[in-house]
Amino acid sequence: MLRRHLWKLILSATLVLWAVFTLMPLKDQPFGDYVKASAAAKPAEFAKLMGEVSTRVQSRRAPSVYVALKQLGQEQNLDLSQFFPQIKLESSMTNIEKRNNLLLDELLRLSKGKLQLGLDLKGGVAFTLEADPKVMNAESEQSRGQKLSKAVEIIGGRINSLGVTEPIIRPIGDNRIEIQLPGVSTKDNPEMATTLVRPARLDFRMVHATIAPPAEAPPGYDRLTLVQESRPGMPGYTEELYVKTRPEMTGEGIADSYPTMDEFGRFRIILKFTSAGSKQFADVTRAIAEEGQRTGRRARLAIVLDGKLYSAPGVEKEISGGSAEISGSFTRLEAQDLSTVLNNPLDLPLQIKEQYEVGPSLATDAISSGVRATIIGTAAVAAFMITFYATGGLVAVASLVVNITIILGVMASIGATMTLPGLAGIVLTIGMAVDANILIFERMREEIALGKNLVSANQGGFTKALTTILDAHLVQLIICGIMIWKGQGPIKGFGFTLLIGVISTLISVLITGHMLMEMLTESGWLKKMTMRRMLGDLNVDFVKLGKPCAYASVALVIISFGYVLFQGDKIYGIDFAGGDQVTATFTTKIDSAKIREIAQSSGAGEVNPTYVSDLGSGKEQLKLETAYGKSGTLFTALQQAYPGAGLVKVGTSQIGATIGKEIKWNAVLAVGLSMLAILVYIAFRFEFGFGVGAMAATLHDILMNIGIFVMFGHQFSAPMVAAILCVAGYSINETVVVFDRIREELKLDPAGKLRDVINNAIRKVFARTIMTATTTFLAALALFIFGGGQLHDIAFTFLVGIVTSTFSAIFIAAQIFYLWHKGDRKHVEAHQDIAPKYEWAGSSRASE
Repeated sequence: MLRRHLWKLILSATLVLWAVFTLMPLKDQPFGDYVKASAAAKPAEFAKLMGEVSTRVQSRRAPSVYVALKQLGQEQNLDLSQFFPQIKLESSMTNIEKRNNLLLDELLRLSKGKLQLGLDLKGGVAFTLEADPKVMNAESEQSRGQKLSKAVEIIGGRINSLGVTEPIIRPIGDNRIEIQLPGVSTKDNPEMATTLVRPARLDFRMVHATIAPPAEAPPGYDRLTLVQESRPGMPGYTEELYVKTRPEMTGEGIADSYPTMDEFGRFRIILKFTSAGSKQFADVTRAIAEEGQRTGRRARLAIVLDGKLYSAPGVEKEISGGSAEISGSFTRLEAQDLSTVLNNPLDLPLQIKEQYEVGPSLATDAISSGVRATIIGTAAVAAFMITFYATGGLVAVASLVVNITIILGVMASIGATMTLPGLAGIVLTIGMAVDANILIFERMREEIALGKNLVSANQGGFTKALTTILDAHLVQLIICGIMIWKGQGPIKGFGFTLLIGVISTLISVLITGHMLMEMLTESGWLKKMTMRRMLGDLNVDFVKLGKPCAYASVALVIISFGYVLFQGDKIYGIDFAGGDQVTATFTTKIDSAKIREIAQSSGAGEVNPTYVSDLGSGKEQLKLETAYGKSGTLFTALQQAYPGAGLVKVGTSQIGATIGKEIKWNAVLAVGLSMLAILVYIAFRFEFGFGVGAMAATLHDILMNIGIFVMFGHQFSAPMVAAILCVAGYSINETVVVFDRIREELKLDPAGKLRDVINNAIRKVFARTIMTATTTFLAALALFIFGGGQLHDIAFTFLVGIVTSTFSAIFIAAQIFYLWHKGDRKHVEAHQDIAPKYEWAGSSRASE
């Protein structure tokens, strides 16, 4: 028995151990402490160096240990890698400054906790960028807005390529942009802000073939210096060249760029041209080659980025392959940064006006309540499973532990940022994960009722539930993929979390959980499995009830969604609509939770309070974000409620939406594509009538959620869009279970009427549907009761979605399927295709 299950045991254990290892360390370690602990050579010299570092930081000559080490390395021409022989650097890299940069970046990475927290839980760093007033004043108001929006889009692309997830990027006023990055510190990475505002002008210029410094510069040429890193066995060198001032070609024809390594381990950047750019580059290189042939000298093409000469390769003939490369003495980060800015060229000059640290947007008690709600929700689901399924419930809890561990491990490995909405997504995944266990257990109950022993019942229940589980989760994977593809910011982050959760659930339930059940039953240790029921058998005509229930539900959808349309832009929160931002000084800090309470009681509505510290002076200020026109009301109310806080308004500005029109459209497009994906997949796996029913039920649940959400006074934020898309995934999960049973009943009862088949199918899954809805409802209810702020809104969406999804699977999806086929079984059989089978769907004991 053990031999047959050995691969499952090894796979499960390997995944768990890998996830635990990946999560370590759980928290960031102070960089100075980590460096001291990691130095493995020349302890006396390093101790003396760290003494100088400490003095420099204390005297504020350097903002951090990281910067102080970098400064001392430059000033003393000191190779810091001699103290860290365990960190291998490229031996051919002789430039000490670059070696130190690589070393310090690697040490900084190793000192960080593997699972990074978002702005709401941990805070981060923020920059305020200002457009060149001369450029902006010369433009019309409409053009200024377009340029600023384009700059926001470009900077968003650059940040995404840096691996920072769920940033906040928004316009402020008509000439500024604010960027907030979670888990980043400019004290340790001061060049990041510079990378974001680089214009990235790439020129291809001709090098003068016959004249070079120190000779006098010919007219129309600039004197540029080329620094070439050494190769193995060869020294590095510096070369001065006269390069034509006017470029032969700019980087506008570049379609893509990415970093790679050459045969010597040096980084370079590969450029891919558009079709027009490829033709132009061929023309330029042909002209340069012909010039070389005419003069009898080596013809060279200078590659200049933002005025700096990076390489000057020789050109002997026309280059028509549609690509080129930039070689030079790049570090890995430099090559990555260059390719990033080349892919997102910024034509609006921007200056860094402010750099400051941002405290968590949620108060400490709100973070604690969110974590507490997560723990309570998980415990409630575990208690429910153990109460109703005893040993089977313990197995489900064990697979749930494996599930959560894998989810967190994968998130840490890909650098995902954990936010409170992401935590809510994991709780929803927990509720949905036990759904698969309940499917198997309820199928086992039916097998036992037929007189089978526990071993056969376990195997039969797993086999019969398998295709249902796969269908439900595959549709959810498609929806997650659409969220990642078309979503941005929190929507994309939510999609990644759920995608990981869906895959992890399949592994933990179908491999780990099933292995444990097989080992328990086949060993004889488990001879009887207790399975309690919430509901007995029901003799209800669901088809008869379906029509009035569907009419009533559709009427509620129309009324609630009509209310949404009536409210117009009032339904949008600050994420979507923008608002006012008040900056204030204070003498006594006011808790963020208290500020939110004052905002609600004063009628100011939504508020996002954050405490920020200027990186230069360390001076702390309070920033309050409110809806348009509400900042004055809130600030006055705070001054009245806390007269001793010493609140003084420094300034007020308007902030743009973090969710722009493009992201709104992509969210709508994501919903539409999800509906189409549901129709196509269900039609392929089942039959077109099933696909229509599933799509209609999911659309019903989405519209119902939106309507009820707004009717209860909530406003839309980016996480709410993601939460509603999650409801779509949950809805299809419930519908697939019902449809799979209808399909099975059609085969088991070949002579039954369609009405009877549908009723029998729903009766058999009704108890299971209520139980799975209850487990997920318990998880969401804990978030709703014990969580606060945004977590409260997300949980509200989940609660409504669970109820509507359960209702629609029974009374909407099945009813539409019945009406689509005109209540006639022959109509179903005339249009039904044979569903494809999974080749590996059989049990591991199929041959026994």
